[in-house]
Amino acid sequence: MKPDMLSVDEALALLLAGATPVVETEQLPTLAATGRVLAAAQHSGFSVPSLDNTSMDGYAVYAADCASGEARLPVSQRIAAGSMPQPLARGTAARIFTGAPIPPGADAVVMQEQCAQDGDAVIVKHRPRSGEWVRRVGEDIHGGSEILAAGMKLRPQDTGLAASVGIAALPLYRRLKVAVFFTGDELVMPGEPLPPGRIYNSNRFTLNGLLQLFGCDVTDFGIVPDRLDATRAVLCEAAAGNDLIVTSGGVSVGEEDHIKPAVEAEGRLAMWKIAVKPGKPLAFGEVNAGAGRKAHFIGLPGNPVSSFVTFLIFVRPFILRCQGANRTEPLGYPLRADFDWPKPDSRREFLRVKLNPAGGLDLFMNQSSAVLTSAVWADGFIDNPAKHPIRRGDMVKFLPFSELFQ
Repeated sequence: MKPDMLSVDEALALLLAGATPVVETEQLPTLAATGRVLAAAQHSGFSVPSLDNTSMDGYAVYAADCASGEARLPVSQRIAAGSMPQPLARGTAARIFTGAPIPPGADAVVMQEQCAQDGDAVIVKHRPRSGEWVRRVGEDIHGGSEILAAGMKLRPQDTGLAASVGIAALPLYRRLKVAVFFTGDELVMPGEPLPPGRIYNSNRFTLNGLLQLFGCDVTDFGIVPDRLDATRAVLCEAAAGNDLIVTSGGVSVGEEDHIKPAVEAEGRLAMWKIAVKPGKPLAFGEVNAGAGRKAHFIGLPGNPVSSFVTFLIFVRPFILRCQGANRTEPLGYPLRADFDWPKPDSRREFLRVKLNPAGGLDLFMNQSSAVLTSAVWADGFIDNPAKHPIRRGDMVKFLPFSELFQ
């Protein structure tokens, strides 16, 4: 690594240290809370289950009454889910259905497949243990216990758990407001003619999709002409109503790269060279938004794979921190490489790979930062340390898109 380059970990630490979590919250129906970040811990007001109940259709009994393995017991009551039973008399059984409360006195349930009806009685062909097929009070949740922690990005099962204890609305951090624009006179939108030397603006679609995936309120300012005055004007407009500005392209120091002077004129900027491949150039700073407020700024490289990778490695955790999330680092998994990578780069690499049916990883052979098909083909990245060759059969660190997209 060159001395003027930041490591990936150093750049991440600087980004996260500079993130400003939102503090404003809103109360939303639990049904609309999936994907949002919880602003306050949630507790259950009661135990779940609140009564001993059965996990099987069958017969509630006293286990001691069935010790013979062929007990004939009169059926004294029928208990459906949602009804309240009467105490069970000794020497009798209660017909009971999944989820229904256990009648007082009974200490076991015999599943219906182990029983036979005999008129108004049941023949129990089983010796049940005390507690068999009985779900006890508080087996799932103890009353007063914390069920959801502040800072969780809520999944469907999390909102389901909140609903299971009667929580109808949840306090959530407001959505992060993000502006995005793209620099380069060579960029053309799909549907328009493509003159020689021009390219379609794929990054606009990739970055908009990623920002929406992370639940941001996105304002897209489109393609900005390669002029300093135009870049400054869009920066000021974007900063006025947003928490974060993300751009693609123009973060080098060429004559047509106006991001650096524009942000420096309207705020402050650090231009980083990061020891990462693909990627390397990244800009981080802030733009004055008036009334003492500032909007964060992150400038990504223009190559499509570089933009995609640097968003997931750097912008993703920054957004999560700003949203109030308590976990920003994706989980990596050790998996087997089914390929050779004999000439690693001097920078830390994020290699596009795909899971194969044998449980290993295959490599997309063209790892160029301009080959977007590699990201479409792949299931995730290998996080490969600098100067680290990979031999077929080696265990590597796999970062699946399923982790990076949440």
